[in-house]
Amino acid sequence: MSTLLRWAGRLLLALLLVAIALLSPVAYVELACRGTPVADGYEPILPPEHRRPESATLLTYPEWHIVHAYEDYAEVIRTGDPQDFGYLSAIGGFWSSYCALSRATAAHGGADRDYRTMVDVIGVSFTAELLLKAGYEETLGRIATWVRGEGRTPLDGLSARQAADYAAFLQQVPWYRWDFLRSATELDDAATAAFRDRERDLALGLEYRAKAAYAQAIAAAVAATGNDELTMRSIVAGLSPEDLGRIEGVTVIGERPEGIEIETPRYAAFTEVARTLATQGADFVEIAGNDDILVTSIAASPPPDGPTVIAALPRQGSPGVRLLRLVEVTDLAQVLRDDGPIVEHIHDY
Repeated sequence: MSTLLRWAGRLLLALLLVAIALLSPVAYVELACRGTPVADGYEPILPPEHRRPESATLLTYPEWHIVHAYEDYAEVIRTGDPQDFGYLSAIGGFWSSYCALSRATAAHGGADRDYRTMVDVIGVSFTAELLLKAGYEETLGRIATWVRGEGRTPLDGLSARQAADYAAFLQQVPWYRWDFLRSATELDDAATAAFRDRERDLALGLEYRAKAAYAQAIAAAVAATGNDELTMRSIVAGLSPEDLGRIEGVTVIGERPEGIEIETPRYAAFTEVARTLATQGADFVEIAGNDDILVTSIAASPPPDGPTVIAALPRQGSPGVRLLRLVEVTDLAQVLRDDGPIVEHIHDY
């Protein structure tokens, strides 16, 4: 009995240490990365029902950091192996960017508690997932590649394609809608007798099936609370209602003294619509009741520190750094016209 109690105590201690390790970044962000919220004094044009909190443009990035981490991972394993990916770097990038963005929200009214809690939860989940994956890939996964040798097996290629497809899927659709069970079945069907294939089939199959179960729980929770709006309103100038109406993804709502009110999709689709609007000569006056918006761009190297650059994050598997820049909504179209090829994503609200 005493031996059993000792092992139970050790298990509880281990679980406590794991919990402390996972929650420490949350505590740091909450305690050290806060400012005193202040109103920016901007008077919105759009009515309250079509406004979104301006701080949300900043705090949408941590979720997108996870998307970019999956993109980087897919690029790394396209020609390499999972142990070549910098798991700790990806985790550190999440929390360091979240800290910088959390500080920046103070000048934009601050972020509400529910939104911050949501970012905290996904950060802890992301950290736990990558630590588990790193623990496996850096040990047993690495041994499997030693046994395999220099050549790649069918499941090395298939898992790389699945990772790339998943990263592309996340650009517009929530992760929990991915068919993880189908991915697991694809591994089963394509596996050969090679040791590396059997190892990939077992390890990734378990990962996919665990994610499938978790995804079902998240989907049920989202269904119970309701999905977020998929469209938003903006005010633009420079094009006629007729010209705007011919642009795919744009619905003309009506004319206002300040410009024309339009409705567009959100998320990745908004970036592409905004590119088209800018290319055809439109300028943004207001987006979702706000006058500032976060933009990520890819640059060859970090620029000198400036007031609009919130963070510069390294990429894995691809050259350059990702810049997080806050720009005025009225400058957004010109930024797209000047820097179009390097603008990666416009973070709506």
